[in-house]
Amino acid sequence: MIVFPAIDLKGGQVVRLAEGDMDRATVYGDNPAAQAKIFADAGSQFLHVVDLDGSFAGRAENREAVEAILQSFEGHVQLGGGIRTRESVEGWFNLGVSRVVMGTAALKDPEFVKDMAREFPGGIVVAVDARDGFVATQGWADVSDVAVVDLARRFEDAGVASLLFTDIGRDGLLKGANIEATVDLARRVNIPVIASGGVKGLDDIRLLALHAEDGIEGVITGRALFEGKLDLAAAIAMANKE
Repeated sequence: MIVFPAIDLKGGQVVRLAEGDMDRATVYGDNPAAQAKIFADAGSQFLHVVDLDGSFAGRAENREAVEAILQSFEGHVQLGGGIRTRESVEGWFNLGVSRVVMGTAALKDPEFVKDMAREFPGGIVVAVDARDGFVATQGWADVSDVAVVDLARRFEDAGVASLLFTDIGRDGLLKGANIEATVDLARRVNIPVIASGGVKGLDDIRLLALHAEDGIEGVITGRALFEGKLDLAAAIAMANKE
């Protein structure tokens, strides 16, 4: 199982939000590239980056910060946040992003996302962000009437690399990952699932890794790392061990 340390960008700074609320942001640094190197030095070969401003604007708002991260981090960078056009998808791949995460576009223009998945095999991740079992979009500001599993199943034959499942009600709160809902989704679709939201410590990593055979590909963690609740090297070791 892959551990993805997270760098969320707001105004060029490294932040974490509580439940996706832009007004509840905690700043953890003003040098995203340096933070990426810290994660690399701890043994990470994967990184999850989100342009939070871009999620709301529908276009890249932290391009300089992302480019600096790409220059400083030698591993695989997975990027999300406002990527909703062919030009932006192509542009990020050309700059060296390994995988692009698409959420709002997956709900509002699924055929476009499927086209991108076919054009960039293994490069597109569909974000399935959930609030009470239903898909949220536009930086989680809006909640749709589409059930999480229904959205996920629309992409089963599209060639997407993974589903990124986030329980918004737990995100950034250190409440613990929603293991049950994540594993349930993984068992109901034939696409690998990445868990996100609420990771509070090593036990979350252990429990998720136990379900790798159920389709759990990875886990994203941010606040737990920044606040010293989780050691990244230990998390990577645990994920590989199980």
